[in-house]
Amino acid sequence: MVNAASTPPPGTLGAFVDGLFQTFRVDRLAGGRQHSVVAREDRREHPRTVRAFQRIRWLLVGETVVGLTAVVIAVLLALDGVPVPWAVWFRSTVVLLITLSLYVFAWRAQLGYSWAFARLRLFSRIFPLVTIVVASLPGLYPFWMVVEQWVFSVLMVGIAVVLSSGHLRAVFPAPPRRVAR
Repeated sequence: MVNAASTPPPGTLGAFVDGLFQTFRVDRLAGGRQHSVVAREDRREHPRTVRAFQRIRWLLVGETVVGLTAVVIAVLLALDGVPVPWAVWFRSTVVLLITLSLYVFAWRAQLGYSWAFARLRLFSRIFPLVTIVVASLPGLYPFWMVVEQWVFSVLMVGIAVVLSSGHLRAVFPAPPRRVAR
């Protein structure tokens, strides 16, 4: 691990957002002590690393489609006069917000930030569990929403599997533990 992340090409949306991240010190806030620890450039640009992040992006696109589909179904049902429970609206919104945050973590991890890789890996393991538990509560959601949550979870497990590969764990080794004195 080194202390220099690659930057997106100038004049792109990525460069603009990266500039905002630098200005508002988002990496420092989100990453804590590990905010400047990044993977080595040769490991970030390795073809297996690039393919892994491409898979993650496609899985996140799938998550976005699932989230948008849930919103569209809820809107269509509401327009048709079918009562849509508050929990469905809340869940649909939360799925989209979670997915957006995961895009940010994936983007920062692809740039080499170790903190973002760790957050993405953690959330890709926790969110499916929480989703399945909530989906299992009887009567909370209509059947179509339960199916949506299962699909969301399967896609999220796919992300967790990609992130748990030996190659990515080698690209982003765990930071050394600090000894308490």
